[in-house]
Amino acid sequence: MTTRDLVLVALFTAIIVVLGLIPPVTLGFIPVPITAQSMGVMLAGCIIGARRGALAYVLFVLLVAIGLPVLSGGRGGLAIIQGATGGFILGWIPATFVTGLIAERLVKDGQSEARQFAGFFIASVVGGIAVLYAIGMPWVSAVTGTPLTAVATGSLAFIPGDLVKSVIATLAARAVLAGYPLLPQRA
Repeated sequence: MTTRDLVLVALFTAIIVVLGLIPPVTLGFIPVPITAQSMGVMLAGCIIGARRGALAYVLFVLLVAIGLPVLSGGRGGLAIIQGATGGFILGWIPATFVTGLIAERLVKDGQSEARQFAGFFIASVVGGIAVLYAIGMPWVSAVTGTPLTAVATGSLAFIPGDLVKSVIATLAARAVLAGYPLLPQRA
């Protein structure tokens, strides 16, 4: 791992922390709030790749685990990870890796802008939504004792916002690719 990789990991961890400054939106029917930090999964995976993006979230989760108030709403600590949202918090790591892996496979230099947009969007939806939900929803079900079908139904409320996050991440990743073509080079 190069110095450049370490800087990018630290930079994206800081971006994820900053995304936590946006207050969470709590829904009454599910114990998981809507936060901007889940967009960091899509941004990190698409912009700095699978390995570096996942490492940024490993560092972030370590900051949460030691109790720093870096989660949305100024939360942190092991109790948060052990609670209903813990599956989503821990799921950010593999979700970022999958997002980055898909982006690395689908988006190449020399492709048309439309193909690059499509690649980033597919990566964001599959990794940042599908993988994250596949990890987070069973955790919520297990911790709260709510049937998985009820958790899945309640989670449908998050889909429109997550699709908006996917579009934002797609636009940002494409802009970075166009403006800084050497940045996406994988470690």
